[in-house]
Amino acid sequence: MNSPTGSPSPSLRDVLSREVKTRELLRALIVVGSFVTAYFISGETALLNLGLIAVSLLIPALRLGLPPKAIAWHYLAILVTFAALFLAAPVKPLFVVLTALAGFLAVAGTRYGEHFRTLGNWVFIPAVYLACEVREGVSATEALRHAGIIIGSSPVALALVCAIQIYDQRQRGHAAISFGPPASEWLLPASATALAVFAAAALVEILDLAQGQWVMWSAASVVVGDLSASSDKLKQRAIGAFVGVPLGFLAGLALTQSRVGYALAVLAATLTLISFARYIVGFGLRCFFIALAASFAGGASGIAEERVANVVIGGVFGLVAVALTDIVWQRLVRPSRPTKA
Repeated sequence: MNSPTGSPSPSLRDVLSREVKTRELLRALIVVGSFVTAYFISGETALLNLGLIAVSLLIPALRLGLPPKAIAWHYLAILVTFAALFLAAPVKPLFVVLTALAGFLAVAGTRYGEHFRTLGNWVFIPAVYLACEVREGVSATEALRHAGIIIGSSPVALALVCAIQIYDQRQRGHAAISFGPPASEWLLPASATALAVFAAAALVEILDLAQGQWVMWSAASVVVGDLSASSDKLKQRAIGAFVGVPLGFLAGLALTQSRVGYALAVLAATLTLISFARYIVGFGLRCFFIALAASFAGGASGIAEERVANVVIGGVFGLVAVALTDIVWQRLVRPSRPTKA
């Protein structure tokens, strides 16, 4: 009589195959790795930021099966939004309003198909991030030069993503593109996103917060549905930041400043945007590699506190915006109660 055996524990290979999206990782490595290689050769830091544009094009292209024409329109939307926010940045009230408008439009597209949220997110995220990152700690002349390199070199990112998508579609065959059914309640989340981003951007500009793009990004990111779903998203982001950032900072203490290490950490952080099945794993590792990159660059002092605080502050703005817009919405649509005779 055979003795009963328990279920075998999963091997490391099984865990990795379940957690890591290998197909997406390899494709992201091709496009983002190209710009890291160019950075090694040229020493131009602006080229590293092109990796964010490339992966922002790649994510919707792979998830939605976009043809090259749609990828080109997505690319144009990123550049136009980035240019508008970059040029508006010196005029703080204008920047705050335009950033909130970008957040609203990122969600409002779901009126024509719920999957437009993916496209909207990956216009808003790179545009806001780069508009803030390019101006962080440099003169207006240097920021303009940096932005010019990003815009001038960005067609390479478009070409790489289109080439990968054309190859994949030839392998699998062309499929009809669909953005899903229109969202019946698009105005409520779009308004909540705009309100959250407006408050976050205003706080960043009033207090002149360092790395303020993370506050705005986090504020928009947690608006994913009702208050319960948004709270869960904030919890995942907070856990990822509280765990990932200190570990990255501690790892950086044992390492010396290194241009190679910095570039590889930036590459790894960018790849986490697309490579993991579970959001909390990807976000935690992204926080880890961002802190590690700051250590390699010699600027890790305070990064742990800033990163965690920015994630939490932005997330709280998102939760408050969801709650407020829901209260207003319920009062507007609630039918009036009949009065008693």
